Amino acid sequence: MAVDMELESVLRPPEFPQAPYPPKVITLANGKRMVVREVTRADVPQLLKSVHPTLFIDRDYYNVVGARVYAELIAWQYYRVQNEYVLVGQVDGLVAGIVNGRLYSPKVGMSLHTLAIDRGLRIGAHLFAAKMEHHIEYLNQDEVLIVAESPIGFRRWMIEYGLEPTTIPHELGGAPSYKLTRELYFKSKSRLVVGDRPVPQDLMDVAQQDLTVATEKAIREKIAGLKGR
Repeated sequence: MAVDMELESVLRPPEFPQAPYPPKVITLANGKRMVVREVTRADVPQLLKSVHPTLFIDRDYYNVVGARVYAELIAWQYYRVQNEYVLVGQVDGLVAGIVNGRLYSPKVGMSLHTLAIDRGLRIGAHLFAAKMEHHIEYLNQDEVLIVAESPIGFRRWMIEYGLEPTTIPHELGGAPSYKLTRELYFKSKSRLVVGDRPVPQDLMDVAQQDLTVATEKAIREKIAGLKGR
């Protein structure tokens, strides 16, 4: 795509400096180790391949979340969203989940989405916790505004963290925001935030070599195959 940089200087939003998220490794319930790390705009084309199959899964609001994540990734790739970051979870290099958010202001975070591609191992919960860890501990923010688009999300975020209801509209629309404060985060941290640093070099090498994407059929089976959960 040809880029008119003179116009781009007008179209691109200003951005705050952001501290990087230090990668960590989480041992899942099945014994596998998941590397959680920050990715860059150069990784977006591969990530879109993981998200695309979810657009057609009319279950647990995957189509809603998937469509929004897909659009958010493209907007981020082309500098059409301010202060966004994206974290991924990888198992043996394979993308198992994606989370994103942004800085609404230097001290207030806006949680965007949590998309678990491999279900049944609390991958979504682990990645959401990593996202909150990033906002509070590494971006040094005072609070994060959060909404849920599914009953699963409401139970995982609002109830597990004891989030505070507010009357503040969230930029995703829907219900008003719930708020995670620094106090609530550190109260919940020992229960919900897990992982070890540094990541062993062999695991990091596999994760950084390539963002491996499961086939579309495998992704659909991982999500839609969990009947009764």
